[in-house]
Amino acid sequence: MNLEPKVTTLKTTSHDLSLDERAAIACHSAKQLEKAGEYEAAGEALAEFWPDRSAPPKLEGLGEAAKADLLLRVGALAGWLGGAKQTDGSQQTAKNLITQSIEMFQALGQSERVAEARGDLALCYWREGSYDEARITLTSALSSLVDDDSNLKTVLLIRAATIEIAANRLSEAFRIFNESASSVEKSTDHALKGSYHNLFAVLFRRLITEQNRDEYIDRALIEYTAAGFHFEQAGNIRYLARVENNLGFLLLTIGQYNDAHKHLDRARHLFFGQNDVGSVAQVDETRARTLLAEGRFKEAERSVRLAVRTLEKGDEHALHAEALTTHGVALARLGDYPSAKRLFQRAIEVAETTGDLEGAGRAKLSIIEELSGQTPAPQLVSIYQSAAEILKQSQDPATSKRVIAGAQKVIEALGTAEFQGYEAKDLSWASFKREIRKAEKALLARALQQAEGSVTKAAHLLGFKHHQSLISIINIRHKELLKTRSRIRKRRRHIFSQPRKVRRVTPKPNPARGASSIAILHVEDNAQVANLVAEMLAAKDWSIELCPEGETALLKLTGDEHFDLLIIDNDLPELNGLELVQRVRKISHRRRTPIIMLSASDCEREAWRAGVHAFLKKPEQIDELPGTIARLLKDKSQHV
Repeated sequence: MNLEPKVTTLKTTSHDLSLDERAAIACHSAKQLEKAGEYEAAGEALAEFWPDRSAPPKLEGLGEAAKADLLLRVGALAGWLGGAKQTDGSQQTAKNLITQSIEMFQALGQSERVAEARGDLALCYWREGSYDEARITLTSALSSLVDDDSNLKTVLLIRAATIEIAANRLSEAFRIFNESASSVEKSTDHALKGSYHNLFAVLFRRLITEQNRDEYIDRALIEYTAAGFHFEQAGNIRYLARVENNLGFLLLTIGQYNDAHKHLDRARHLFFGQNDVGSVAQVDETRARTLLAEGRFKEAERSVRLAVRTLEKGDEHALHAEALTTHGVALARLGDYPSAKRLFQRAIEVAETTGDLEGAGRAKLSIIEELSGQTPAPQLVSIYQSAAEILKQSQDPATSKRVIAGAQKVIEALGTAEFQGYEAKDLSWASFKREIRKAEKALLARALQQAEGSVTKAAHLLGFKHHQSLISIINIRHKELLKTRSRIRKRRRHIFSQPRKVRRVTPKPNPARGASSIAILHVEDNAQVANLVAEMLAAKDWSIELCPEGETALLKLTGDEHFDLLIIDNDLPELNGLELVQRVRKISHRRRTPIIMLSASDCEREAWRAGVHAFLKKPEQIDELPGTIARLLKDKSQHV
């Protein structure tokens, strides 16, 4: 269904209306387009009030109700667009806009609009993988509803089921589906019915066991057929593509690989036509799993590498962690065990940071399944204990099966001659761990006390980049601190205010430090950026040499001076960064030197082609520089 003519009509017929009336029509049209999966068209409908999608909406001259409506609509759409385009920071922007609308709806006494806005806020948490936060937000939304039979309640229940499926609380999801079945049947909303049947099919696919295999496969296929019909009626191409991807996953589960590839081909084609790179990445990850099941490891690695590269740019951390785990499996089966281990560890870190503990547990199981022969038995025991603790309440039959199989691998490892050579004292770290956890708990408790229960403020005091990291630590190791958390967190109102100016101080060299064995050349003509990088890397035992011009850097690199790694900006005088990288790759003794392009230019694709090992966008990714350098130096040392 092409809804763009409606946008054109909106633009040509609303000039004689008041500003509030135009805003109401624009929000209504955008909501209908959003429901149909037409996110770009929805953005066009809001263009008068949201001309710059990197900035907040224009609220001047609008009444309070119109302002709240516009903030909600822009916030919800920013979340969907961020997922489709994998835009870093988009979910946080969406959350802040929606939170502002909630505060305004509350002040206006509009409880139903408060519930609607909280439903959209929960979706932002779901996209990030913060399932506990999403669940709390939806519970609050449902409790604030006055009308128990409203269409909005059905929408919120379906979103609650979405979150429970993602969090592997499948019994709870089944209960929600049964509760909402009668209201879905009465509804005339095809998009809502399509979502219900699509998710119900996913639930049946996840619940398949040997005992119910044929019955649940049939139920899933029936539900997918119903979902496809309703999405066709709603004209929602994007969700039709989602059904195709889910069908591909079902067919993979039952071993029908050729048919799975056909559905995945259709899904990828449809998502590509919608310019939805985030969903294309999900299809690529599903394809990689199918190829792994077929034993086509090289093809699987190529497919999932593309998915990881896309998902690491956005905020959908749970999906990113899944793709990293699949990539690790592919590399392990190709025999690249060091790279596989790094990817599994990265998957665990990403999942734990966002609060997706089951995702972290599944990544740990993958280490046991794929790297048991390359991992010392005591370490395997520790990994298994951690995974089993996280996954002990999982309601996913496939996960439970993996936990049991993992135990068998650990038992086999314990019986090897290598383990028999360990003495008991080598494995006795319990007292040390207890003391560390005591100190950690005291520090966390103090931070939460000073922050008056605000996890966000406490995380800032402790130096965490994401508050979810602190939430994960509390949930895993210090559950007794949960009672000190505040239930409601205040968000800052002015989310687009200019950042405070911070005086940069160039770190002074430490004369006590000896000469570093790691030499890095930083090619950057902006003194502020150069000083910031120097400040960030000051704590490392690395020698950083600055060069402000591309030509000068090339002359230096053609010589014999040793450099372990290069950091290059693109916007350089005379010889730009892309040209410099291409020229450096032609110098025989620099062909394998790791290169990071740190640039504000939108030239990532060209940078990869030129031969960089990593691309970071400044200023938003500049804090990832130390970790990226460490990873590339480690990779280099292992391939020497």
